[in-house]
Amino acid sequence: MSAAPDDPVYRNPVLDADWSDPDVIRVGDDFHLTASSFGRAPGLPLLHSRDLVNWTLVGHALERLEPEGEFTTPRHDCGVWAPALRHHDGRFWIFWGDPDQGVFQVSAPEFRGPWTRPHLVKAGKGLIDPCPLWDDETGEAYLVHAWAKSRSGVKNRLTGHRMHPHGTELLDEGKVIIDGDRIPGWFTLEGPKLYKHDGWYWILAPAGGVETGWQGAFRSRSFFGPYEEKVVLEQKDTDVNGPHQGGWVRTPSGEDWFLHFQQRGAYGRVVHLQPMRWDDGGWPVIGDDGAPVAGHRRPDLPPQPPAAPATDDDFPGGRPGRQWQWTANPRDGWATHHSADGLRLTCVRTADAHDLRALPNVLTQRLPGAPCTVEVDLRLDDGEPGARAGLAVLGDAYSWIGLERGQDGAVRLVHRFAETAADHERDAAPPRPAPDGRARLRVDIGAGARCRFSYDTGDGAGKGFRPSGQVFAATPWRWVGALLGLVALAPTGQGHAGTATFTQFRIRIQEKRADR
Repeated sequence: MSAAPDDPVYRNPVLDADWSDPDVIRVGDDFHLTASSFGRAPGLPLLHSRDLVNWTLVGHALERLEPEGEFTTPRHDCGVWAPALRHHDGRFWIFWGDPDQGVFQVSAPEFRGPWTRPHLVKAGKGLIDPCPLWDDETGEAYLVHAWAKSRSGVKNRLTGHRMHPHGTELLDEGKVIIDGDRIPGWFTLEGPKLYKHDGWYWILAPAGGVETGWQGAFRSRSFFGPYEEKVVLEQKDTDVNGPHQGGWVRTPSGEDWFLHFQQRGAYGRVVHLQPMRWDDGGWPVIGDDGAPVAGHRRPDLPPQPPAAPATDDDFPGGRPGRQWQWTANPRDGWATHHSADGLRLTCVRTADAHDLRALPNVLTQRLPGAPCTVEVDLRLDDGEPGARAGLAVLGDAYSWIGLERGQDGAVRLVHRFAETAADHERDAAPPRPAPDGRARLRVDIGAGARCRFSYDTGDGAGKGFRPSGQVFAATPWRWVGALLGLVALAPTGQGHAGTATFTQFRIRIQEKRADR
């Protein structure tokens, strides 16, 4: 997921994993990006680039989701939806909509932080995808947002507000400035990004749904309209379905670029980079005359070394890297910091031990968008019967492989799965002895996110990895791609149930494209 510095061409996607609903800005020579994080914590990932092709994850703007009491258990399709990233008055700003709470914002003097705690700008159900604009020409500030029908009964329209220049409150009740129901053939209008360019107010907003939609551009001489519209990016005869929802950015040399997502099933929403120009009528033209490009000449920016968000982890000091997120707000005691390498997770007692989807203490990272092999070493330390830990591929259906301590005190290799909508997991393969309480776990993830699990318990010379169970087809959540997860748990009971230690987490991409 990177590009060689001497290659004049880049290939899409530039972020080949679930960086959903991206927004991007430039400040000086640096490009900054954030994305949806839904119900996982920490949230609001912060990515940095110098060339728009090679990106690194440098942190998160949201340590915990608020109100905290709403996110003590997993809410995979709630939380942080479609953030907007801006830089104004010497500060970075991120606005987002929580469909159940309203419009929030945080700000920071530097991109890496420290970021303020979330501030509720407007309370309400179904308020999503907010984007602010500080108009330097007039001194006015505005905010536009979309609507989630599941909470409000309203969709396919954009509402505009005057906003106080300090960004903490709105100054009116809002007005519908674009009604998609009045535009023939348009539906599910959402995800607006607001700009001022060449004397026009511009709203770049997608419509048509995440898998089949298109990117629209709207312009008006007045923020409150009326707006005229045009489709500026759509699939046409390419294999990039639903290319839309992202942000426009201009390089120091004056080139324009557009970053957007493509929905790819279990892989989630991967990010593409499209060239952008302006036609004689003053409208943006994205990609190859409105069709997404698979590759293109690189942006006119200084060459950068290959880079991508980290995946591997040795967990120095017991601390997970930035790429990891919990499935809900974390609690003290889930992970133990120590002086050596390795992630030491407490086998948390829970009444939901039969269903990983219900657990807040699963540590996750994004599923790579290319075929890969995932491996980790696991040791199940002394603990109670029923204590277990393992490596999971987690979605609306899931499968995991790991170690469990039986009633006789012996540790066994187990492999279990749960079907979509099933409320209880089942064995995917018979338990096998793990005499030393250790195993190297592996998942080979092929085309179509088809997962083959295997293991090595070191109990036989030269045997190496042995396959376990049937091939499992990973599935997404409602809005989220499948996740890789590390988990330690135990049934309900009294006292400490033990710990599990994970070491040498590795992801090897199996097919690296030379033209990337």
